[in-house]
Amino acid sequence: MNLNLKGRNALVCGSTQGLGFASAVELALMGANVILMARNEEKLKDAASKLDTSLGQIHRYLVADFSAAHNVQAAIDGFDTVETPIHILVNNTGGPAGGTAQSAKTQAFLEAFESHLLCNHILMQAVVPGMKIAGFGRIINIISTSVKIPLAGLGVSNTIRAAVANWSKTLATELGSFGITVNNVLPGFTKTVRADYVIEKKARDSGKSEEQVLKELVAEIPAGRIGQPEEFGAAVAFLCSPAAAYINGINLPVDGGRLGCL
Repeated sequence: MNLNLKGRNALVCGSTQGLGFASAVELALMGANVILMARNEEKLKDAASKLDTSLGQIHRYLVADFSAAHNVQAAIDGFDTVETPIHILVNNTGGPAGGTAQSAKTQAFLEAFESHLLCNHILMQAVVPGMKIAGFGRIINIISTSVKIPLAGLGVSNTIRAAVANWSKTLATELGSFGITVNNVLPGFTKTVRADYVIEKKARDSGKSEEQVLKELVAEIPAGRIGQPEEFGAAVAFLCSPAAAYINGINLPVDGGRLGCL
């Protein structure tokens, strides 16, 4: 099985912690040069220093705040994608605040649409020309199992994640003939800051303890536990490998079997 990414350049967003960092770690272990992208420069420096370099990989970072699309545009415009073509793009942005769809302000939808779909789109347009020249490209969108079954109390997130999923599927059909695959990876409950937020909110809304909320959540997972970030990162990295060349346009849940649908 060809999992070798030596000589490939990967741009990984939201990569100073959690699922983004876990994905960057796995891609580096497979030989990729990783460009981390997030808003905190000190955290970016620290994250880059932790990536594997045993195969001669060179890692760097770009600073961008995904709350405003023009920040992402400026960051990628300042990066020479001709000299250093991007072969792998992992789109990943922190989820919108919780709450019901009916109570959400219209501004919340606009902000989420900008930070998720528009920023993803800007980066895709910047890197696809290089992927076409190389005849190799991988675009991975880290979104949510809510694209299959909406999650209660995450109205804005459910809506915007679905938009990203359909944008991704459309790109998969447009770019497949160039050797470029576009897939979505859907995290279940994984030990991340986002998961901690969801547990805390559920506890606050229900009046239960966080321990009780966690116990109830785990009871819904056939694996009997929450996932670890590196398990999720491994799935992302596989889809980026040469071995996954014929996997295109899918939603891949990494959730321990929790989803109630295929």
